[in-house]
Amino acid sequence: MNKRISRKQLASLTWNGLCKQFPNTHCSLDSDNPERLAIRGILSAQCTDVRVNIVAKELFNQYPTMDDVKSLSMEEICEIIRPCGLIKSKGNAILSFANLYCSKWNRCVPNDVEMLTECPGVGRKIANLIVGEIYGTPAVVVDTHCKRVMYRIGITDETDPLKVEKDLCKYFPEETWIDLGHRAVDLGRSFCTAKNPSCDTCPLSEFCKKRVGA
Repeated sequence: MNKRISRKQLASLTWNGLCKQFPNTHCSLDSDNPERLAIRGILSAQCTDVRVNIVAKELFNQYPTMDDVKSLSMEEICEIIRPCGLIKSKGNAILSFANLYCSKWNRCVPNDVEMLTECPGVGRKIANLIVGEIYGTPAVVVDTHCKRVMYRIGITDETDPLKVEKDLCKYFPEETWIDLGHRAVDLGRSFCTAKNPSCDTCPLSEFCKKRVGA
């Protein structure tokens, strides 16, 4: 593989390789309705999606609506979400989200990243997830897997998530953005792990910058 390949070409190879390896990608967070997906997104920071889904199920079994959730005290919400960690910041974010949803947002999750990030604890990653999954609005979710994978492949030299997002939006077509994040996560979990990545068997190893030493 030519080491002088352009990033636009590299992005095309990456997308094709990801689609071939992971044809049926999807969001690993349960998404039964928009507001619940948003809460799961908040809980997902530094926590596995499997655990988030379990904890969220318990939360919504007891408190099924945002009116129920916003009625909880900080102590009550923290006790429920304790297995997800970072309970104070996540608890505050969940209560803030529930209050915004029931008042300022008129019981409708906004299809607007800037509005969503007004909620404490909702950064661009979660906001992009929400607008992409709920409304199909083109947005790239840059989590730790996506950031690591795209840096190693050589599509970005950045490590700041916002700068990585800008690079991905520059080099990948808009229609790929939503599934790009999911497929990058799939690759990061199955091959391009943080420690001891499986470069010998990775489907993108032929052109990956880390692998070929470009």
